[in-house]
Amino acid sequence: MTRPTGHPAADTAAPATALRAPAPGWATEADVVVVGSGVAGLTVALRCAAAGAKVTVVTKARLDDGSTRWAQGGIAAALGEGDTPEQHLDDTLVAGAGLCDEQAVRALVTEGPDAVRRLIATGARFDADDTTGEILLTREGGHHRRRIAHAGGDATGAEISRALVEAVRAAGIDTVENALVLDLLKDGSGRAAGVTLHVMGEGRRDGVGAVRADAVVLATGGMGQIFSATTNPAVSTGDGVALALRAGAEVSDLEFVQFHPTVLWLGPEAEGQQPLVSEAVRGEGAHLVDADGVRFMRGQHELAELAPRDIVAKGIMRRIQERGAEHMYLDARHFGAEMWQRRFPTILAACRAHGIDPVTEPIPVAPAAHYASGGVRTDLRGRTTVPGLYACGEVACTGVHGANRLASNSLLEGLVFAERIAADITAGAESAGRERPAGQTRPSAPAASGDAPLLASEARYEIQHIMTHGAGVLRSAESLARAADRLERVQDDALAQLRRDGKTAEPGVETWEATNLHLVARVLVAAALRREETRGCHWREDRPERDDAAWRRHLLVTLRPDGTLDVRSTDSEAFPPSTTPRAETESHP
Repeated sequence: MTRPTGHPAADTAAPATALRAPAPGWATEADVVVVGSGVAGLTVALRCAAAGAKVTVVTKARLDDGSTRWAQGGIAAALGEGDTPEQHLDDTLVAGAGLCDEQAVRALVTEGPDAVRRLIATGARFDADDTTGEILLTREGGHHRRRIAHAGGDATGAEISRALVEAVRAAGIDTVENALVLDLLKDGSGRAAGVTLHVMGEGRRDGVGAVRADAVVLATGGMGQIFSATTNPAVSTGDGVALALRAGAEVSDLEFVQFHPTVLWLGPEAEGQQPLVSEAVRGEGAHLVDADGVRFMRGQHELAELAPRDIVAKGIMRRIQERGAEHMYLDARHFGAEMWQRRFPTILAACRAHGIDPVTEPIPVAPAAHYASGGVRTDLRGRTTVPGLYACGEVACTGVHGANRLASNSLLEGLVFAERIAADITAGAESAGRERPAGQTRPSAPAASGDAPLLASEARYEIQHIMTHGAGVLRSAESLARAADRLERVQDDALAQLRRDGKTAEPGVETWEATNLHLVARVLVAAALRREETRGCHWREDRPERDDAAWRRHLLVTLRPDGTLDVRSTDSEAFPPSTTPRAETESHP
């Protein structure tokens, strides 16, 4: 399989640095390597394999251990009677606070219903009416209609993951589990040509190796682990965004991190992955209240508890500040035991495991880091600014989410844009033929700079503390500047030790993850400092108003060869072309 046509050479210089790691001790070949095993990655793999491509899926843990399996609420699509893609589009644009790419959203909402039907054909089983067989739909924040399809009550992601993993295994697709991707391989022209990776103890191959491929698809999920408390699993350390930056790709909108409003509050010292209390609980009629039982979201938005997530998170934080409290409450006692057991069994079990019974008492909740609306910038075909490198799912910035993701659009985005990526890769292969062009150079591994230390594993916790206190739900110029300074000191201390003693942290999963987290945190803080307004899920206490005249535009960030960041803004809310013009929706499924 040859490389797809139509990609001009990258105009970004290859970075001078890469993660310090041993040279690859083994290599394998594929047409396409997919990094990640959530809904986005496995959909790309299945579609490419069905078209005859040799696919290798690389995943950091087991195939079913990514963020997809943790998705509770469901997948949004205009499937119900009276609902239309146009109404779904309108709700998405409102939630995105002026920064959605309307072409990308239109592709999402028009292709979404059929993409969900193809997912069902793949084997996913959604909750349906016992009599009619029609898919049951619920409502979540920001949606004016019931359009959220769910499975197992509140276990939608687990069911989607099960169906896709079974399909991948049935298709005989090559998989490498327990493998952390390190850096991008490039050929002599600067085009993506595979990845280096480290396979951990339970994997099929030992140590650092390489997968050489004509197309590389990043589907690595989010970066929630840059904060102390998050709904993301432990594997969500921003590896895909960090790899893309080191490879010379642009990232965008990283300042827009969505904090889910209703995460089970486990105490002020709780760290790591926290239990999510799905927005669907509010969609079914639960109320947000303070300690006195007052519904404080009334009067703040026409949808009250079902306002877009940024508005609800801000409403909770304001009430917490007003009352000098640590959390608010979600009251769904009126559901009764039968509804809790039938509709939200996963949430019920999680609450009870922590000593809270939502059947008889309100649930303590507070916002926690949940979803990155930004990521590696792509066009409508999922192509990044590095030729041959694609991105989809949470690691990508397609323009769909703008400044704030609409609830349950994430699974749909992963599904729709994965299909678009597969169509682009396979169409390019067919038009170019299957033979490798004569004289094409073999890929080479990126070289680690002698001036780029790895961070010690303990740096992870320092980074999380810095980000939680300086770049969390509430931000200001002062808090962000303090975070930027402290992040710089973390890097400077490691660099000083390297220059003084010639020593750096030993290469390994924990030090690679800490180094990736640090890079992603630097980008987020730099962008948040630059954006001097409040918009969507970026809340600046010192700049409380939205400023369309100055800031209805995107911030694009690249990593310079010397390790510094280049932060610049677009001229408008429209993204510039990445590899080809974006106005090409008609030619895609």
